[in-house]
Amino acid sequence: MNVIELFKQLLESQSVTPEDGGIFDFLSDYLSDFKVIRIDKEGVKNFFAYRTFGEGKHLCFAGHVDVVPAGDGWNTDPFIATEKDGYIYARGAQDMKSGVAAFTQALSEAENFNGTLSILLTSDEEGPAKFGTVEVLKYLKEHHLLPDAVVVAEPTCEVTFGDAIKVGRRGSINGIIEIIGKQGHAAYPEKAINPVHKIAPVLSKIAGAFLDNGDEYFAPSQIVITDIRAGIETTNVSPGKLKMMFNVRNSTRTDKGSIESFIAEHLEGLDYTLRLDQSAEPFVTDADTEIVRALSDAIESVCGLTPKNSTAGGTSDARFVAAYGIDVIEFGVINDTIHAPNERTSIDEVKNLYTVFTKLIDNFR
Repeated sequence: MNVIELFKQLLESQSVTPEDGGIFDFLSDYLSDFKVIRIDKEGVKNFFAYRTFGEGKHLCFAGHVDVVPAGDGWNTDPFIATEKDGYIYARGAQDMKSGVAAFTQALSEAENFNGTLSILLTSDEEGPAKFGTVEVLKYLKEHHLLPDAVVVAEPTCEVTFGDAIKVGRRGSINGIIEIIGKQGHAAYPEKAINPVHKIAPVLSKIAGAFLDNGDEYFAPSQIVITDIRAGIETTNVSPGKLKMMFNVRNSTRTDKGSIESFIAEHLEGLDYTLRLDQSAEPFVTDADTEIVRALSDAIESVCGLTPKNSTAGGTSDARFVAAYGIDVIEFGVINDTIHAPNERTSIDEVKNLYTVFTKLIDNFR
């Protein structure tokens, strides 16, 4: 079986979160030279397989086999790999069965690696992610199997295959502000405390505000207002409370404490509450580490271009790996149809990704 045949087989496994669609049983046989460990918990299926060639470093390839529901608007069956004009269409084509197929094929053909090669997969990346990669990492730490470096094969390229590596990810902080007022009749505003009127003079200073200046890896952390609501949907009653929700994709320069200080400064004198929830921590892997250099060299060899180091986008399971102090980076196909109807990736990208990972295995020492 070659990488495209493997890719098509993975795509036709209906692995909507938290199911693996039988992929892990298949991979147990496909990676026959690897020792397989299953770490399933609370309905989530997790797969770890490793092979030790020598006493050198441990390089792991990681990702997920689960996909989001297909939804409507498809021109083809989302769970039949449909080849057309050099592309393969199916749910998970970009996110991220292309990456799984590429590194699985590269690992299955690896020989004479001076160290340990492994693969870490979960069926719960698109869902709550509570019992997936985090549980595997706990197991690996307990059994002294944590890798030295990890490549997560999420789709990272922006315009051209090979143009971007993710060396980190921004964190995500969700916030809810409630401005407390006093409900009253619209004809007697002097007898009420209207929270809309109270926040109006300062809203422009909060909405879209930058909380830091960013750096060579991260764009500035910015407050993005996602919802504002107040009142009881009638024209003659002024509201007694206003609720505003926001999100900050934060760099390593901004944290919950600095957000609290910013809000306190701008809402001084108002009766308000603030709730903050950090759903993901920011992280960055030094671009001068061995794994970044080795992957960059492999990409340049295959694609003829130098990838940029990016931290853009949302979150991924790489954040769980980084928490263990492991050098973790991400590289995969172009990201332009993930979670959308008619998700697709090109055959050439999958072949090139497989070749990049093969060269990475050869380069990493």
